[in-house]
Amino acid sequence: MIMYKIAYVLFCAIVFIACHKKEDPSECEPRMCTEEFRSLLISFTDKDGKGVAVKDYSVINMSTGELIKTRVVASLTLIAGTFVVIDDTQRSKVSSAGDELKITGTYEATGQTKSAIVKVSGGKCACHIEKISGPEKIVFD
Repeated sequence: MIMYKIAYVLFCAIVFIACHKKEDPSECEPRMCTEEFRSLLISFTDKDGKGVAVKDYSVINMSTGELIKTRVVASLTLIAGTFVVIDDTQRSKVSSAGDELKITGTYEATGQTKSAIVKVSGGKCACHIEKISGPEKIVFD
Protein backbone atom coordinates (compact mmCIF):
# COMPACT_ATOMS: atom_id res chain seq x y z
CA MET A 1 0.00 0.00 0.00
CA ILE A 2 2.83 2.39 0.86
CA MET A 3 4.44 1.54 -2.47
CA TYR A 4 1.28 2.66 -4.31
CA LYS A 5 1.20 5.96 -2.38
CA ILE A 6 4.86 6.64 -3.18
CA ALA A 7 4.29 5.76 -6.83
CA TYR A 8 1.19 8.01 -6.94
CA VAL A 9 3.04 10.97 -5.35
CA LEU A 10 5.99 10.45 -7.68
CA PHE A 11 3.65 10.29 -10.69
CA CYS A 12 1.91 13.54 -9.64
CA ALA A 13 5.25 15.28 -9.14
CA ILE A 14 6.46 14.23 -12.60
CA VAL A 15 3.22 15.40 -14.23
CA PHE A 16 3.41 18.73 -12.38
CA ILE A 17 7.04 19.32 -13.37
CA ALA A 18 6.38 18.34 -16.99
CA CYS A 19 3.42 20.72 -17.27
CA HIS A 20 5.10 23.62 -15.49
CA LYS A 21 5.85 26.43 -17.95
CA LYS A 22 9.21 28.14 -17.70
CA GLU A 23 8.86 31.80 -16.78
CA ASP A 24 12.11 32.91 -18.38
CA PRO A 25 13.19 30.65 -21.22
CA SER A 26 16.94 30.76 -21.55
CA GLU A 27 16.97 29.53 -25.11
CA CYS A 28 15.05 30.48 -28.21
CA GLU A 29 13.18 28.06 -30.42
CA PRO A 30 15.23 26.86 -33.39
CA ARG A 31 14.62 28.95 -36.50
CA MET A 32 16.01 29.48 -39.96
CA CYS A 33 17.57 32.92 -40.37
CA THR A 34 19.02 34.54 -43.46
CA GLU A 35 22.59 35.81 -43.47
CA GLU A 36 21.60 39.33 -44.46
CA PHE A 37 22.37 42.20 -42.11
CA ARG A 38 19.56 44.71 -41.68
CA SER A 39 19.75 48.29 -40.57
CA LEU A 40 17.14 51.02 -40.43
CA LEU A 41 18.15 54.41 -41.83
CA ILE A 42 16.61 57.86 -41.39
CA SER A 43 17.37 60.93 -43.48
CA PHE A 44 17.21 64.54 -42.34
CA THR A 45 16.42 66.87 -45.26
CA ASP A 46 15.54 70.47 -45.95
CA LYS A 47 12.21 71.37 -47.59
CA ASP A 48 13.81 70.81 -51.03
CA GLY A 49 14.72 67.22 -50.15
CA LYS A 50 18.48 67.77 -49.83
CA GLY A 51 20.33 66.05 -46.98
CA VAL A 52 21.39 68.43 -44.22
CA ALA A 53 23.98 68.43 -41.45
CA VAL A 54 22.46 67.49 -38.10
CA LYS A 55 23.78 67.78 -34.55
CA ASP A 56 22.52 66.32 -31.28
CA TYR A 57 21.21 63.21 -33.08
CA SER A 58 19.66 60.67 -30.73
CA VAL A 59 17.42 57.59 -30.71
CA ILE A 60 15.48 56.72 -27.55
CA ASN A 61 13.38 53.60 -27.00
CA MET A 62 10.12 55.05 -25.66
CA SER A 63 9.24 51.79 -23.84
CA THR A 64 12.46 51.58 -21.83
CA GLY A 65 13.86 55.11 -21.97
CA GLU A 66 17.14 53.61 -23.18
CA LEU A 67 19.36 55.57 -25.54
CA ILE A 68 20.19 53.44 -28.58
CA LYS A 69 23.64 53.89 -30.06
CA THR A 70 24.65 51.95 -33.14
CA ARG A 71 28.00 50.25 -33.39
CA VAL A 72 28.16 51.34 -36.99
CA VAL A 73 29.50 54.85 -37.62
CA ALA A 74 26.66 57.16 -36.56
CA SER A 75 26.33 58.97 -39.85
CA LEU A 76 26.87 57.77 -43.35
CA THR A 77 29.33 60.28 -44.73
CA LEU A 78 28.42 59.31 -48.29
CA ILE A 79 24.87 60.59 -47.87
CA ALA A 80 24.52 63.88 -45.98
CA GLY A 81 21.95 63.78 -43.18
CA THR A 82 21.52 59.98 -43.20
CA PHE A 83 21.86 58.07 -39.95
CA VAL A 84 21.59 54.46 -38.82
CA VAL A 85 18.69 54.28 -36.33
CA ILE A 86 19.13 50.63 -35.30
CA ASP A 87 20.64 47.50 -36.80
CA ASP A 88 20.61 43.75 -36.25
CA THR A 89 23.33 43.93 -33.60
CA GLN A 90 20.79 45.70 -31.37
CA ARG A 91 17.69 43.59 -32.08
CA SER A 92 17.51 42.61 -28.39
CA LYS A 93 16.99 46.29 -27.47
CA VAL A 94 13.47 46.21 -28.95
CA SER A 95 10.61 43.82 -28.20
CA SER A 96 9.18 41.23 -30.55
CA ALA A 97 5.85 43.12 -30.49
CA GLY A 98 7.65 46.32 -31.51
CA ASP A 99 8.79 49.42 -29.65
CA GLU A 100 8.50 53.07 -30.58
CA LEU A 101 11.86 54.75 -31.14
CA LYS A 102 12.01 58.54 -30.90
CA ILE A 103 14.54 59.96 -33.35
CA THR A 104 15.65 63.55 -32.75
CA GLY A 105 18.08 65.84 -34.52
CA THR A 106 18.88 69.55 -34.72
CA TYR A 107 19.51 71.25 -38.07
CA GLU A 108 22.94 72.85 -37.71
CA ALA A 109 22.18 75.79 -40.04
CA THR A 110 19.01 76.98 -38.27
CA GLY A 111 19.02 75.34 -34.83
CA GLN A 112 15.57 73.85 -35.51
CA THR A 113 14.98 70.54 -33.69
CA LYS A 114 12.66 67.89 -35.09
CA SER A 115 11.63 64.43 -33.91
CA ALA A 116 9.84 61.44 -35.38
CA ILE A 117 8.57 58.14 -34.01
CA VAL A 118 9.44 54.88 -35.77
CA LYS A 119 8.08 51.53 -34.56
CA VAL A 120 10.57 48.66 -34.83
CA SER A 121 10.33 45.02 -33.79
CA GLY A 122 13.12 42.62 -32.93
CA GLY A 123 13.68 40.79 -29.68
CA LYS A 124 16.20 38.37 -28.26
CA CYS A 125 15.00 35.50 -30.43
CA ALA A 126 14.44 37.48 -33.65
CA CYS A 127 16.67 36.98 -36.66
CA HIS A 128 16.42 40.61 -37.74
CA ILE A 129 14.94 43.97 -36.83
CA GLU A 130 11.87 44.99 -38.79
CA LYS A 131 10.33 48.41 -39.29
CA ILE A 132 6.60 48.37 -38.54
CA SER A 133 5.74 52.02 -39.11
CA GLY A 134 7.14 55.53 -39.27
CA PRO A 135 8.74 57.94 -41.72
CA GLU A 136 11.92 57.47 -43.73
CA LYS A 137 12.69 61.20 -43.68
CA ILE A 138 12.53 64.04 -41.22
CA VAL A 139 12.04 67.32 -43.09
CA PHE A 140 13.16 70.66 -41.67
CA ASP A 141 11.23 73.83 -42.59
